[in-house]
Amino acid sequence: RVIGTGLDLIATGQSIHTKKDLKIAVDEISKLGKTKNLTDREKLHIGAIENFSRGDMLGAVDKWEEILLAHPTDMLALKFAHDSYFYLGRQRQMRDSITRVFPHWKSAIPLYSYLYGMAAFGWIETNFHDEAEKCALKGLELNPRDCWSTHAQAHVLEMGGRSEEGISFLTKTENDWNKGEVLACHNYWHLALYHIERGDHAPAVDIYDSEVGRRCKSGAMLDLVDAASLLYRLELEGIGGNSERWKEQLDLWRSHFDDHILVFNDAHMLMCALGAKDNSAANKFMTSLREFIQNGWGTQNDIFKCVGLKILEAMELFDKGDAAGAVDTLYPVRYKIVDV
Repeated sequence: RVIGTGLDLIATGQSIHTKKDLKIAVDEISKLGKTKNLTDREKLHIGAIENFSRGDMLGAVDKWEEILLAHPTDMLALKFAHDSYFYLGRQRQMRDSITRVFPHWKSAIPLYSYLYGMAAFGWIETNFHDEAEKCALKGLELNPRDCWSTHAQAHVLEMGGRSEEGISFLTKTENDWNKGEVLACHNYWHLALYHIERGDHAPAVDIYDSEVGRRCKSGAMLDLVDAASLLYRLELEGIGGNSERWKEQLDLWRSHFDDHILVFNDAHMLMCALGAKDNSAANKFMTSLREFIQNGWGTQNDIFKCVGLKILEAMELFDKGDAAGAVDTLYPVRYKIVDV
């Protein structure tokens, strides 16, 4: 129950406030925690799920970290904490959470190889490029189909300005990583970014049409974010003619207008409304967001108040042609954007 419901929550595409079935699942887990003879470890896993479902992401990661102190090879706690730190922009914690437990793992323990990809991502997010590349390549040596190691290496090459190497790397290994449905769309997004970085927009558009735009119809939140992000980047590069693409994306997002699970997700939701030139949808979404900020609770609510709303308001100003207003809005919070 914890694994299944935890995966639904960590995907950030569902909220107990908008999905009745998910709320029921969390409530059932809570009841099990009170009626069964559970270990302290199991109780902490249940508590973390309860925290995360209520929007208390910091409380959830504290419980997962507590589990890891006594059970450093608990991959579920490790991965859920890793992803949550990522959502919160906690780069050092994402790195340290993995490196802290690494000495307790042995190569014979199942899932051992996946530590390298997670470690690599923590290293690159804290600007240790060489260490990140070493870990990512080790992870791929142990398991060529480890999509998270592929993803970490994609970041290494992107942040090092090695776009030509990035295209070669992802193209040559495509048949390894494109089988991993959870990250395939995102790794195609990285491939498109290399082309955009080189000023070669046509291949990026082709990747959108053949892969990203197609795969995001899965409804998975990460896929939807990738599609919105890629279209927005192409627009910023002056590549227009995306009206129908934007409308298609907006339709995929409409059911999430009242979720407000992550600032990151909501920013991409607004991109679609603005890109589709649907003022009614944009206004409806922003009204819902402001109501959540006023009446809601949780870690992301705090981030919305601190920086998230400013980002979205700046996007609206930029869309209206007020670049100076967008800069003025973002400038005071520029060092807090990492929290998103």
